[in-house]
Amino acid sequence: MKKQNQTVSVLFMLFSILFCVCLIAANVLETKQIAAGPITLTGGLIVFPISYIINDCVCEVWGFRKARLLIWTGFAMNFLFVALGALCDAIPGASYWHNDEGFHAIFGLAPRIAAASFVAFLIGSFMNAYVMSKMKIRDGGRHFSARAILSTVAGETCDSLIFFPLALGGVVPAEELPALMLWQVVLKTAYEVVVLPVTIRVVKAMKQHEGEDVYDNGISYNVLKIKAL
Repeated sequence: MKKQNQTVSVLFMLFSILFCVCLIAANVLETKQIAAGPITLTGGLIVFPISYIINDCVCEVWGFRKARLLIWTGFAMNFLFVALGALCDAIPGASYWHNDEGFHAIFGLAPRIAAASFVAFLIGSFMNAYVMSKMKIRDGGRHFSARAILSTVAGETCDSLIFFPLALGGVVPAEELPALMLWQVVLKTAYEVVVLPVTIRVVKAMKQHEGEDVYDNGISYNVLKIKAL
C-alpha cells in the first residue's frame, strides 16, 4: 500500500482538528502547577502527550509530509489562540468585571513563555516525526511499538530541554529544573506506553480504512516545504 497524492482525507482532517484542540487545551492547562505526591508537574501533562500520539499515527499512516502539514497547522491554530487571548487580555474590562487577575493568569502569557512554548513545540514535534519516519524506513515497517516510544522520547526530550530553561529559568529554582524536565519526559513517555495497545489498533484500522501505508523514501525533510504533501 503506497499511494502518494496532493490531497488530505476526511480522517486526516479529523485527526488534525483533534491535534489542534489538544495543543490549545494544553496551553490553558499548562498555567496550573500540579502535584502528584512529591512530583511537581504542569497541568498540560493531562492532554499534551495525546498530540504526540496523533503525530505518531499520522506519520505512520500518511508519512512525514502529512505530519509536517499537521504540525504547522497546529502551530498556526495555537498561535492564533494565544494571540486572541493576549488581545482580549489587553482590552480593559467592563466596570462590573472583577476577574481581570484570573483571566490574566490564564491568557496573559508572557512573551517569553509563549515564545518558548512555540519553539519547543516545533522542534519537539518535528523530531518526533523525523525519528518515526526514519525508523520505519530502516525497519521496513516492523517494530511500530519501538519507534512510537523512541520517537516520543526524542521529541519530548527536545521539548523539555528547550521549554523549561527558556520559559522558567530564573522563575523556578535552578535545582528544581532538571527534575521537572526529567519527570515530564518520563511521565509523557509512560503515557505513550500505557495507551500503546490502543494506538496500535487505531493505526491498523487507519491503514485499512485509508488504504495507505506510506514510506518516506527519497523525500525532503525540510520542515519549510509545507505545500509538498
